[in-house]
Parts: sequence; C-alpha cells; structure tokens
Amino acid sequence: MGCSALAAGLASLSGLGSGLGQGIAAGQAAEAVGRQPDARGEIMSTLLVGAAVAETCSIYGLIIAIILLFVNPFVGMFG
Repeated sequence: MGCSALAAGLASLSGLGSGLGQGIAAGQAAEAVGRQPDARGEIMSTLLVGAAVAETCSIYGLIIAIILLFVNPFVGMFG
C-alpha cells in the first residue's frame, strides 16, 4: 500500500510540468500578440489547442493516481 501511495504521488507530479509549460506558452503568446496584434486570432487558437494537449498529460497522471489510491489493482498480487 505504501508503494501505491508513493507511485500516486509521483503520478500527480505530472501536473507540475504541464502547468509550467502552459505558463510559458501563455507568456509567449501574450508577447506574440503584443508584437503582431493582427494575428491575434490565429495565435490564440494555436495556444488553446496546445494548452488542451498539454493538459491531457496532467489529467492522465491524476487518473493513474486515483486508480492507485482507491482501486489499487496490485493489492491481491503480492498477498
């Protein structure tokens, strides 16, 4: 059970990289809109698609953490 809790904690750390990446992308998009206001629509749509793709990584990590904590398919293997 302790190893499952440790693995769940490591799986939930996937949100850290996703959050950092999305913050950097949002900053770069704001800078790009400041330099070229005419391309605002294209920049924002690209930013939103990229943020959605990056967010899936943290959602998968959260799902794995929930499975390891509450469902825990490995309990019966070693008993």
